[in-house]
Amino acid sequence: MALISLQEVSLGFGGPLLLEDVNLQIEPGEWVGLLGRNGMGKSTLLKLVSGEILPHSGNIARQQNTRVAYLPQEVPQGLSGRVIDIVESGLEEVNINKLDDEHRWQRQHQVEKIISRMALDADASFDVLSAGMKRRVFLARGLVREPDLLLLDEPTNHLDIAAIDWLEDFLKRWGGTLLFVTHDRVFLQRLTTRIVELDRGHLYDWDCDYSTFVQRKEAMLSAEQTENALFDKKLAQEEQWIRKGIEARRTRNEGRVRALKRLREMRAERRELSGKVRMQIQTENKSGRLVIEAEHVNYSVGGKQIIRDFSTTIQRGDKIGIIGPNGSGKTTLLRILMEQLKPDSGELRHGTNVEMSYFDQLRAQLDENKSILDNVGQGRDTITINGRARNLMGYLEDFLFTRERVRAPISALSGGERNRLLLARLFAQPANLLILDEPTNDLDIETLEVLEDLLLDYEGTLLLVSHDRAFLNNLVTSTLILTGDGEVKEYVGGYDDWQKQIESSPASPGKSSKPVTTPQAESKADAKPAKRKLSYNEKRELEELPKRIEMLEAEQSQLTVKMEAPAFYQQESEKITQAVNRLDEIHHELSQAYQRWGELES
Repeated sequence: MALISLQEVSLGFGGPLLLEDVNLQIEPGEWVGLLGRNGMGKSTLLKLVSGEILPHSGNIARQQNTRVAYLPQEVPQGLSGRVIDIVESGLEEVNINKLDDEHRWQRQHQVEKIISRMALDADASFDVLSAGMKRRVFLARGLVREPDLLLLDEPTNHLDIAAIDWLEDFLKRWGGTLLFVTHDRVFLQRLTTRIVELDRGHLYDWDCDYSTFVQRKEAMLSAEQTENALFDKKLAQEEQWIRKGIEARRTRNEGRVRALKRLREMRAERRELSGKVRMQIQTENKSGRLVIEAEHVNYSVGGKQIIRDFSTTIQRGDKIGIIGPNGSGKTTLLRILMEQLKPDSGELRHGTNVEMSYFDQLRAQLDENKSILDNVGQGRDTITINGRARNLMGYLEDFLFTRERVRAPISALSGGERNRLLLARLFAQPANLLILDEPTNDLDIETLEVLEDLLLDYEGTLLLVSHDRAFLNNLVTSTLILTGDGEVKEYVGGYDDWQKQIESSPASPGKSSKPVTTPQAESKADAKPAKRKLSYNEKRELEELPKRIEMLEAEQSQLTVKMEAPAFYQQESEKITQAVNRLDEIHHELSQAYQRWGELES
């Protein structure tokens, strides 16, 4: 029997219905990926399934006693307190004082078990955690009730690659029923057993993995376009017939007239697929062959080495990916390469005729007080793209901004719309060096793929910070890996190429603290000779190590963020020295913890 069943469900908020007589069943044990363009209603559907909102019509049936946990796109504001208290709040609200000792102990054990399993610090303050750790706490809050169905809305947003790897691994080990929305194609391919797509108010059940869905979807759209073209041709012929002269109207077939009216109704009811984003990059002038050269560059903040002895040569046409944990200095490295920050030592020089454009992941280049039109046009009605003048309104329509909206302030834009707006602003300027810092956040898969194709054809030079593994694999020719201790290593190829080169070293810096276990890896492990059994104390130590490493890495990230802020150096020198010394201690403790983990696992 299905855990959840939606039957002829409809819902809308003005304009076309977001959901129109949709049906959906989710069976126990399924991992369902929910796809659709931005604004199609995916988050709304999750809220319906969770019971947060009710449909306007239709029925939602739930198996008796089914427990559902929902993790929204953004962690709700206002959550504060200790991690253990927030996790416990996910349990059913009861008067603790009225519970007997046995039930009180079971409740406490349930909370402690999920905190340990997710490597969280029970006594840590939620307020000071990174965005990724906050999402992990909120996930624990949902899982503590041991749900039958887990709903995740863009769970990988704003996580670094190590955190995404951890989440994938955790969900595989958890093994419950999943319904999730994501734009991360690798995440989809690794986790989904079934794809459901929301498109123009209707749900399409593809019952396949992601790669098979892509092939079938392309064939369906092609067939739909052919069918619509034939329909429109027939309608045009009938309209021409009805407009013939008086003689034709005297002898016309009334049945044919009724059929024409029905054709008109069918055409009016058709919901067209909204246009694709259309992007162009201006590359009016080529740079010289040498774009950027760095020799033995060092950069520190408050005694913390961010970049150590870094050398590289970037040539025209290179497409370079930059990967590293949150707080490791990826954005700092970009700013050094752009000459926005001056290195402490070493040499940096740009080649001739370099014209750069920078995509800031914080979107600070957007002016909240200006409209969409003014943010891009900056007072102009036309812009020049590759030597051709274009009306600004038409240019913005290419990025799916309607003429009705372009004069409105940008404060109400969603994350995906803000990213599209920043890309529109970026590509309105000529550039032969593009520097993109997390450009894929909040973009739907279709827009992301359009951007990917555009960058593949781009003849200039590209520097790209991203946590999207498929995006990196499909685009970059080499990858810079920041380890978090100042070292920057360079590898040929994209994310998968880097992973292959470090597979033999599971505790390598920059990898997730716990490798994802696949069935193939498990079978290989089974074939190995039996290992020495760990003692009781060693088992306890091995169980505690991931939690300790997570705490150290979180503290390291928090300290790094604080020390990158200018205000940090306006306080007493004693406090600055304490922070610098603590960072050194953390680095030493992490090295020892990783080494010990390797010893115990081997």
